[in-house]
Amino acid sequence: MAKSNNSQSWLGILIELLEAFFKSSRSTSRPRTWNQHVVPYEDGWAVRREGNKQITSKHIKQSTAIKKAKVLAKKYKANLIIHREDGTIRDHVDFD
Repeated sequence: MAKSNNSQSWLGILIELLEAFFKSSRSTSRPRTWNQHVVPYEDGWAVRREGNKQITSKHIKQSTAIKKAKVLAKKYKANLIIHREDGTIRDHVDFD
């Protein structure tokens, strides 16, 4: 019988450790951001939400991409970050 009590106590400890691990991993995740970036893309420009690999929309002209990104940034009360062709930041607008 001592063997089964020992097994149950190890199982209980293992369950507690797993619960603590998953609880801590959820609490340390970064909150989702809605910041919009206007970035060079292929032969034109793209709007991409910060943290996303996929683009939201693509445009021939940077000015068109900026208009689209402004609408999204205002909607989500986020920031708009406009990049140059070399990828450096040209401008930053806060819609908070």
